Amino acid sequence: MPEVLKAPLVVEFPFTRSLGPVQSAFLTGLRERVVLGVKTGDGRTLVPPVEYDPVTSEELGELVEVAATGTVTTWAWNHEPRRGQPLDTPFAWVLVKLDGSDTGLLHALDAPGPEAVHTGMRVRVRWAEERSGAITDIACFEPYEGGSAELTGSDGRFEEMVTGIVAPARLDYTYSPGRAQSGYINALSDRRAVGERCPSCRKVYVPPRGACPTCGVATSEQVEVGPRGTLTTYCIVNIKAKNLDIEVPYVYGHIALDGADLALHGRIGGIPYDQVRMGLRVEPVWTDGGRYPDHYRPTGEPDADYDTYKELV
Repeated sequence: MPEVLKAPLVVEFPFTRSLGPVQSAFLTGLRERVVLGVKTGDGRTLVPPVEYDPVTSEELGELVEVAATGTVTTWAWNHEPRRGQPLDTPFAWVLVKLDGSDTGLLHALDAPGPEAVHTGMRVRVRWAEERSGAITDIACFEPYEGGSAELTGSDGRFEEMVTGIVAPARLDYTYSPGRAQSGYINALSDRRAVGERCPSCRKVYVPPRGACPTCGVATSEQVEVGPRGTLTTYCIVNIKAKNLDIEVPYVYGHIALDGADLALHGRIGGIPYDQVRMGLRVEPVWTDGGRYPDHYRPTGEPDADYDTYKELV
C-alpha cells in the first residue's frame, strides 16, 4: 500500500476593520472597565451591542451601561484549551446575561471543574490587567455571590476612542492529498510534472484532481508534461509576505506546462519584473533538496503566440 501523505498547514492573516460608533463605544468602554449595551426600539438592551436591530433591522445608537455581573444561562466545559483561547487551563464556555441586559455575552468562566458550574450561577467580569479596547479586556468571568454591581454612570463617551481593531485569523489543519495529488507530489520529488488525462474530453490536468472538472468523470491515465511552459498571465507583488524570504517586487504567474490543459502557478525569476510578459516561455529552476520548483525562468525561446494559450488565461 502506498504511503499516505500528510502535512500540517497553517492559513494565517491579520483582519483589519474599522468600527462604527456603537462598536467603538463598546470596546472603548471595556478599556475603561465599563460594559455598554444598546437600546432597541421596543426597550430591549443588547449586549454585546450591534448597529442594527436583528429583528427589525432598525438602526441602533442609544448606548446604555449594564453591570459587570450577571447570570449564566447555558455553558459547556472545555477540557483542553487551544492556542489563543482566554485561559490556558480547563474552563467553561458560558453565555452570561449581564444585569440590565436582555441577551447573553459569550466568554470564558474560570472554575475549578465542571461540577462547579451550573445554569443560574452568578458571575462577574474579571478585568485584564492591561486593556487596549478589545474583547480580551474581559479576561474571563469568575464565580460571584452577590447582587448587581454598581454602575459607573458612563454615557458611552470617552477620550481617545478606539476606532479600529486588528483581529488575527488563523486556521491550523492537516492536509492529506488523495491518490491523484499524491502521485503528482511524488513525481515532483523526481523533478517531473505528472498530470492525468480525462478519458472523455482528453484534456490533461496538472495538478491532477482525480476527476475531470469539465466532464465529471474519474481520471487515472498519468501523463508527464513540461518541464517547459508558457506564462499565460501574471501579477507583480509589491507587499512582502510574512516569513517569505523574497524581495519585492516580484512576479507570480500562471504557467501552462507543455502538454497540459490547465495552468499552474509559480514565481517568475531570472528576469526584471518590468520585462515579464504574457507568452513568455519559461522553465523550472530547482534548489538542492527542493521538492518542487523554486521558480521559473525564461528559456530564451521566442514568445508563444497568443492563440496557443488563450484558452488557459
